[in-house]
Amino acid sequence: MTSVIGSIRNAIGNTPLVELKNIVPVNSARIVAKMESANPTGSMKDRMAVAVIEAAEKKGFIQKESTVIEYTAGTTGISLAFVCASLGYNFHAVFSDAFSNEKRITMKAFGTTVTDVISDQKKITEKLIKEMIETARVLSEQENHWWSDQLNNHDAEQGYYPLADELWKQSDGQVDAFVHTVSTAHSIHGVTKSLLKYNSKIETFAVEPDESAVLSGRSSGSHKIEGIGIGFIPPLWQPDIVNEILTVTTEDAMQMARRLAKEEGIFAGTSTGANIVAALRIAERLGKGKTVATIIIDSGLRYLSTPLYQSL
Repeated sequence: MTSVIGSIRNAIGNTPLVELKNIVPVNSARIVAKMESANPTGSMKDRMAVAVIEAAEKKGFIQKESTVIEYTAGTTGISLAFVCASLGYNFHAVFSDAFSNEKRITMKAFGTTVTDVISDQKKITEKLIKEMIETARVLSEQENHWWSDQLNNHDAEQGYYPLADELWKQSDGQVDAFVHTVSTAHSIHGVTKSLLKYNSKIETFAVEPDESAVLSGRSSGSHKIEGIGIGFIPPLWQPDIVNEILTVTTEDAMQMARRLAKEEGIFAGTSTGANIVAALRIAERLGKGKTVATIIIDSGLRYLSTPLYQSL
């Protein structure tokens, strides 16, 4: 008999691990993916949100009736809104028209106040992200407001340690490589550090948009892979724990997200598409007998109004 959980927050984690069967070539390594779309709000960011908010409580940064503020491409915002709603805090998101309207609607459903920073023709650029960050900083100066400052918040990484533990257990310790996109870098750091405790030979491959490959030493540019590629090197970026950086174009990421739905039955967003494009490259390189792990970051339901699925 299934027991009743004490809080919706307890539903975070223990997501399924799925092996991709139809898009992986015969002579490649197998690819397994954590279905983070199975979390309460449909994304992996639920993990970091609960870690950040609970740490803020313990440190006395927030108390009942406090307002948490954060800039967001929407996925982190939804997760913070969900956690704040469950704990009785207010949430104020600094958002932009560059990101999907589904994300805006979802944040508002959780009671979020949304302040918009208008983009240049819906392009995701360094200028846009930095303007959103500064807007969040200024708003946080109000009384009883706290800026979670995700780019500089060390507590966010801790939320992803359990993801690695789950991945290792579910795969029976069969992980040779981990492939994942980079935004704030908390998820790739947290998962990598935990996996390396199990096997120091596991290789990690970071993924960024080809149009704005700053981690690769190239110039900042605009792209349309929501949730990754902020246009500058994240303040907490730790390149030493990453073996290699791969780039994926927006178009390739979108095409792969569509293929995932049609060929694997996995409905996800563009950043997940980027993960799978890169994972396929590494799987081909490693060959049969090896295992490449990656993440289904969020649900495709968040992108129905965007070119990702509107163009079908």
